[in-house]
Amino acid sequence: MTRIAFYGSSLLSSYWNGAATYYRGIIQALAAHGHRVTFYEPDVYDRQANRDIDPPEWCEVVVYEGTPEALKHVAAEAAKADVVVKASGVGFEDDALLRAVMANAAPDALKIFWDVDAPATLAAMQTNPQDTLRQMLPDLDLVLTYGGGAPVIDAYRALGARDCVPIYNALDPATHHPVPADPRFACDLAFLGNRLPDREARVDQFFFAPARALPDMRFMLGGSGWEPHAVPDNVRCLGHVRTADHNSFNVTPRVVLNIARDSMAANGFSPATRVFEAAGAGACLMTDYWEGIELFLKPGDEVLVARDGQDVTECLRALPPGRDEAIGERARARILSEHTYAHRARQLDAMLRERVRTAEAPA
Repeated sequence: MTRIAFYGSSLLSSYWNGAATYYRGIIQALAAHGHRVTFYEPDVYDRQANRDIDPPEWCEVVVYEGTPEALKHVAAEAAKADVVVKASGVGFEDDALLRAVMANAAPDALKIFWDVDAPATLAAMQTNPQDTLRQMLPDLDLVLTYGGGAPVIDAYRALGARDCVPIYNALDPATHHPVPADPRFACDLAFLGNRLPDREARVDQFFFAPARALPDMRFMLGGSGWEPHAVPDNVRCLGHVRTADHNSFNVTPRVVLNIARDSMAANGFSPATRVFEAAGAGACLMTDYWEGIELFLKPGDEVLVARDGQDVTECLRALPPGRDEAIGERARARILSEHTYAHRARQLDAMLRERVRTAEAPA
């Protein structure tokens, strides 16, 4: 049994925390392989007041106060683990946490940085030679990312990482699956995503512009931060959509839309969790174009791909009855056969076991 100390943003709450589904899927699947994971998350950003799940049986969760003293206490727990993971974007004193966690890790522990936003992390390191992670990279055993492909791998190695391996987003069929349609989410096109500065222009292009061009169609917008935004009259804003409602949100609209953030689209090979959630529910998914989409879903057959807002508009006008359902069915079959968290966990389990054995082998 491998003991893993995992320091991340939150396992229990998806509130302003897009990595929650990813963490849950990966960690639960790792537990099925016999790994014992303790997840340490700070009580910040009202996440604990907006939990989506209770502490699960497959992972011990330690919630700590957002104070330097509490950080120091939980970082000391790293000494008990065989594998120590510090994720990006924890949201409280990330640099201090990285230093403290790795300083407390046992000499023979496998030390991992897990990047859930590689474009942003790399940009910070490339522009600042004194960046904490950049200085520590040569002392870490491994960098894992949830996307990025060759450009991200090469960039990390150029900055001194010993190795970098993508562990892509995936589907947990137990949580994201077909359900009956829900009238609350009936519309022609729905988009779910928090309002973020490096995605807002693309949301205007791929979502709001088609809504303005198609006033007789209904559009739906879910996610935090959009309330002050002026939207067309045919767009209904829902605010934060609970994880428990994601399946209904995905299966009810005629089409659901994925819009990558600027940096993710530029790097490619970065499928959002939403891609797998929607496909797993059997939704007809449309995504903005990014390099590498065909590794996960076949454009035109298992997913609709738009290069601009005009593509979105024309597709909605031309989509014949029944084709949306057929696309959703094919997408779900593809994801179930190749892209579940069980698939990712087999990859990661083999990697961890080999590296832990190597670390434990006598010199």
